[in-house]
Amino acid sequence: MVKPTRVSNTIRLHREQAGLTQAELARTVGVTRQTLIAIEQQKYSPTLELAFQIARAFGVGLDDIFTSSPPPRSSPDSPEPIPRPRSRTPGTKTRPRSRRTSGPTRR
Repeated sequence: MVKPTRVSNTIRLHREQAGLTQAELARTVGVTRQTLIAIEQQKYSPTLELAFQIARAFGVGLDDIFTSSPPPRSSPDSPEPIPRPRSRTPGTKTRPRSRRTSGPTRR
């Protein structure tokens, strides 16, 4: 299952206002149509470079195309996170790692 991104966009709105097809815009910014579809549907966040290229294709700023929604806050009713176990008992010494090289040992 694809995890949706927290970055929303108005690419489709700008693209339709400009009278461009997905294939035309994809060609203009140098990606496949499938990539552009995934970005439009917010299933994929573009790289910063690609985001700038998309905004430049419409002659607008990055903020006019992309917005970021804040991460979800935990509700007061949600349980406390389970603490992670400590990696070792305090006051004990750790053994140094082996300096073996990879591969079988010859005798």
